[in-house]
Amino acid sequence: MTEGTDGEFTAFVNERGNVLLRIAYALAGDQHGAEDLLQNALAKAYARWPRIRGDAEPYVRRILYHDQVSGWRRRSRRPEVPVAVLPERVGSRDSGQDADLRMLLRDALLSLPPRQRAVLTLRYLEDLSVEQTAALLGCRAGTVASQTSKALARLRQLVPVLDDSVTEEVR
Repeated sequence: MTEGTDGEFTAFVNERGNVLLRIAYALAGDQHGAEDLLQNALAKAYARWPRIRGDAEPYVRRILYHDQVSGWRRRSRRPEVPVAVLPERVGSRDSGQDADLRMLLRDALLSLPPRQRAVLTLRYLEDLSVEQTAALLGCRAGTVASQTSKALARLRQLVPVLDDSVTEEVR
């Protein structure tokens, strides 16, 4: 790659890296996994950077989703056994109740099937429409709508306090 191309890639990572890391965290469920997922996605994007036309963010997001789904499939065949449980990051400004709710929600999201978790991440974290989500995941809009409905219903069962704030509305 040329110096100019390297500079463009660096600028892209500096500008969009935090957003991509949040998406990776929502998919991976932990900081370490999110960092690994994003690093792999950026390495793949870097290798193809001169051929990427226009906005590179959708391309990198697609890599994130596809790599995470592939990882879920690999782990379902051969689950990893953690050696130690690390505490969450220190310094959160949330009240204890907010932190507890966030942990409940995180655990509930991690218990969803991979497709449902990806759909919720795209729909509600990235605020994509049903059609945009379907295009990104390579499925039909009806599949996205049904997976969204099933995932939200399951979240309501797992975290009943969400029942007041989570709606069935399909955009």
